[in-house]
Amino acid sequence: MSTIDSFSEGECTTSQGCDAIDLIIDPRPKDLGGFSVRRCLPVRERRSVGPWVFFDEMGMAHFPAGKGVNVRPHPHINLATVTYLFEGEILHRDSLGSHQPIRPGDINLMVAGKGIVHSERERDEVNSVPHSLHGLQLWLALPDADEEIEPAFYHYPSSDIPAVNLEGVKVGSFQPSCPKYYA
Repeated sequence: MSTIDSFSEGECTTSQGCDAIDLIIDPRPKDLGGFSVRRCLPVRERRSVGPWVFFDEMGMAHFPAGKGVNVRPHPHINLATVTYLFEGEILHRDSLGSHQPIRPGDINLMVAGKGIVHSERERDEVNSVPHSLHGLQLWLALPDADEEIEPAFYHYPSSDIPAVNLEGVKVGSFQPSCPKYYA
């Protein structure tokens, strides 16, 4: 149903004034060992969007007790990852000694730089009962001049991220206090 008075059900027109959308990407499933993500980037037609080189949606996934996310330790170099959850919890551990649960509304920023090893798992308390997970993980290519910086990990709890509720929609503003190209 439309609120436009001049709309005719059989009429379909093409806009000549909008060229902002040049590609629609259908996310494809990517198995991560018993857990699937919907990957939007990269695709053959678009390797990146600006510095963003991977865009993964995790879930919505529902796990029975004893099953869940168990991404074993693996290395990264020359990039940063941003993890944001809508539902569930993941435990981030890395070679810097970080041991941080991420929960809905939190933001984790891992800067791999010259190299970091990390894992993403669920705490035993989460894994021992049926649970769900839904979130995003975005990968950012570091600028050439910063590819070999020291690795770092930043956690921003949801309680520290300013937000307002507009007609039932939570709108937040996030600008981390870390290296210049993330601000």
